[in-house]
Amino acid sequence: MTEYKLVAMDLDDTLLRDDLSVSEATKAAMAKAIAQGVHLTIATGRMFASAKQVAEQVGINVPIITYQGSLIRNLLDSQVLYERFVPKETARLLYEYTREHGLYLQTYINDRLYAFNDGEKLVAYAKQSNIPYIVEPEFDRLPEGHHTKLMIIDAPERLQELAPILRPLVGEDVHVTTSKPNYLEFIHREGTKGHALRFLASHYGIPMEQTIAIGDAWNDREMIEAAGLGVAMANAVPALREIADYVTLSNNEDGVRHVLEKFVLKT
Repeated sequence: MTEYKLVAMDLDDTLLRDDLSVSEATKAAMAKAIAQGVHLTIATGRMFASAKQVAEQVGINVPIITYQGSLIRNLLDSQVLYERFVPKETARLLYEYTREHGLYLQTYINDRLYAFNDGEKLVAYAKQSNIPYIVEPEFDRLPEGHHTKLMIIDAPERLQELAPILRPLVGEDVHVTTSKPNYLEFIHREGTKGHALRFLASHYGIPMEQTIAIGDAWNDREMIEAAGLGVAMANAVPALREIADYVTLSNNEDGVRHVLEKFVLKT
């Protein structure tokens, strides 16, 4: 049986239950895995400031993967290990397109959330992520810094229509994906969770065969394909369950704990 030494877990709808909590049983399994020398990390589309709050609650103190894989940063000293950005000219193109078509767009600069529109979509997103935000309608009035990620929030049907239109607009250097059905995200082509998992495994000197990736949404595809064991949650989108090596229980049934107990923890 393979000895797995690195486990990357998505947050929303994977490690987190629907009420955004982590069960005590899952926390205990994670603590046991860490005590055995296994590296547990988070791989999320959330910004670092948001993911850090969850990581600290569950006892993770290693570098975590955020912004889909565009930023790997150490929790203890905030050292940046890996970073990729959306080109500024591409961010401007997205801004102009969304202004022209009345779409909601937000961007992330220096680990801060900037929205070009106020309203319900922004408030709901900020509440879920437990982060503050800044509303700035003008692109040229944004602060200096790189755009780590941009995101359009809209109805799933609308985003399904938009994705094939926007992919050629942003070009090959930008990866377009969905984390939740109503989130269409734009990151650097080397800013996926798959790229980040490979980097972190190399950082620790761990072969990819000894890695596990656990997720539920299509933005988890790259890391599930890259990992030695790719795991989809029972509540994952059907396309992800089809390509996974293993399907675990749902996020509300401690699916992450089940994976740790089945494949990682020593009896």
